[in-house]
Amino acid sequence: MFGLVPKPLWSRVCETDERNRIDLQTNCLLLEQDGKLALIEAGIGDKSDTKTRDIFAIEDRCVLDALREVDCDPADISTVVLTHLHFDHAGGVTKFDEAGKLQRSFPNAEIVVQQQEWEDALANKSVMHSTYLREHLDPIRECVRTVEGAAEVLAGVRVEPAPGHTWGQQAVFFEDDQGRPVVFPGDLMPTRMHVGLTYNMAYDMLPYENMLQKRRFLERASAEKWIIAMDHDPGDPLVVAEARKDRPGAFLLTPAGG
Repeated sequence: MFGLVPKPLWSRVCETDERNRIDLQTNCLLLEQDGKLALIEAGIGDKSDTKTRDIFAIEDRCVLDALREVDCDPADISTVVLTHLHFDHAGGVTKFDEAGKLQRSFPNAEIVVQQQEWEDALANKSVMHSTYLREHLDPIRECVRTVEGAAEVLAGVRVEPAPGHTWGQQAVFFEDDQGRPVVFPGDLMPTRMHVGLTYNMAYDMLPYENMLQKRRFLERASAEKWIIAMDHDPGDPLVVAEARKDRPGAFLLTPAGG
């Protein structure tokens, strides 16, 4: 999760278990506006086999459970916006039915991704052989809406390219009910522990580009007072960025509150 940064450094900001694993979440956002529901990210889902569940210590809870906990029927969601199509972000868009057949988790929703990301996912352009999985992609082919570059994908919800982790990753922007700007940057900066510019992941396809993108992102977030929603942070995922006065070019992340 920290790329070339050695463990003696990154272990200062997080603990590991006996198998060298760290706590992470797959945070998703449920948006409601004018009676319509949209979901940002879909998490891992519940289709992982026993071996995968053991390797990653995946808990017995997925986005469908989270939706049920807030009395939301997946069939009522009209749009799912994905930052990218890796298994831990797009796995939840499909599920097995009682007969063991793959089906869409959100039967009435369109799935919004960048055109570049969709093409790369189908071609399995990744440094890991099990990052893009066809069982997450084939069942949603007919409901995918691709965009190219910055675009408003729903009223008040827009996306911007955020390449680095993948070529076609996108960040999602909207305002909360208090008019505050909220940004979901995907794996550009997956947790608050990755605020250091060199703290990239080994999974990043373009680590140098990711570092440059993250710097620009944090500069904008600080200047425009964004609330940043972290996709993998195991604690409170909502933070704000502030430029450090003692270290030019460095930033602090603090809880957003409210």
